[in-house]
Amino acid sequence: MIDRNLLWTGTLNEETSGTQPGRRVGLYDTTLRDGEQTVGVVLDPEQKLEIAHLLDKLGVDRIEAGFPRVSDEDWRAVELIAGAGLNAEVWGFSRALPADVEAIVTLGLKSTVIEAPVSERKLQALGVDHAKMLQRITGAVSYAAERGVRVAFFGVDGSRADLSFLKEVYTSAVKAGAREVVVVDTMGILSPEATGNLVRRVIDWVGPEIPVHFHGHNDFGLATATALAAVHAGASWIQATVNGMGERAGNTNIAEVALALDALYGIETGLNLPLARTVSARVREIGGYALEPWKSLVGENLYRRETGTVASQFHEPPAIEPFSCDLVGAMRSIVLGKKSGLDSIRIKCQDLGLSVPEERWPALLAAVKALGTRKRGLVTDEEFLALVNA
Repeated sequence: MIDRNLLWTGTLNEETSGTQPGRRVGLYDTTLRDGEQTVGVVLDPEQKLEIAHLLDKLGVDRIEAGFPRVSDEDWRAVELIAGAGLNAEVWGFSRALPADVEAIVTLGLKSTVIEAPVSERKLQALGVDHAKMLQRITGAVSYAAERGVRVAFFGVDGSRADLSFLKEVYTSAVKAGAREVVVVDTMGILSPEATGNLVRRVIDWVGPEIPVHFHGHNDFGLATATALAAVHAGASWIQATVNGMGERAGNTNIAEVALALDALYGIETGLNLPLARTVSARVREIGGYALEPWKSLVGENLYRRETGTVASQFHEPPAIEPFSCDLVGAMRSIVLGKKSGLDSIRIKCQDLGLSVPEERWPALLAAVKALGTRKRGLVTDEEFLALVNA
């Protein structure tokens, strides 16, 4: 549980939905499989191993090491991660095909997701009917279960499936030996309300003793909201990725959903939030991509202040922030530019150890604003020092 003294969220959330002290939701990270499907991102086995170690330090419960049959490199990555002695459970990924499951068994993995498309659109595109797909699912699940592998059945595009067929698929998978199931919003089309409805239906179909995961995508910008709705409806696992990596608009962002669950609902995830920004930055560096600076929790601008009216309240963080920088391992700072105020000048002089008479602040502010306007950007510390010494 996070230090609630570092939260400045008011009382409305608790008054509206209450908190759930003692409840814990598991985090299943799929950065190394679904996250790598981000366009242009290619991770080698050693990079995947490094990320797995970072995820382990971050405190995720389960790490999906990858899809071993997709390539020799992926096989090697799974092998390395499985043998790394991590605290997190190492899971594999398999299609509902005997050869895929055999790879999981050969590698000695104790747990795997087994996926199969279940929507009418997917089945039509593949030219497979209900009976054939159901046969593939039950055959693969039973093959794995009989060999001692824990299976979570993953119904691809389940949010667009015919509900009667979806019910048959999940109940048949459980009967064949699946010990967990995943509600999958492959195209990110669910509203939070629809997510809750679908999760409750699946729980009712498979029974309360079968853990239900939720796997969502962000095509409508709702991946965090749908994950929260899934938890509210009874899901006990959230599948997600670092920085929300993934195809198209990406997946649920693992740190973002962990922060929201704990801070706003009092539901623990065990994620080491002060490490989240460090892990985010390193994964971005390895993957070779950037994030918008205003990104929740890990964005560059989260604790940087340019606006003068905000700088005037800088001494009182709860007045200008919803949670402390200490909660997520960040540093607070003032930057200078067109929107600065006199307090911005005062704080920047303090930060740089400069003794500048107060009567000079207005002229310095005018110079900072002019330079920021000309640059269409921020004034660097070096440029500010030049203005002070001019």
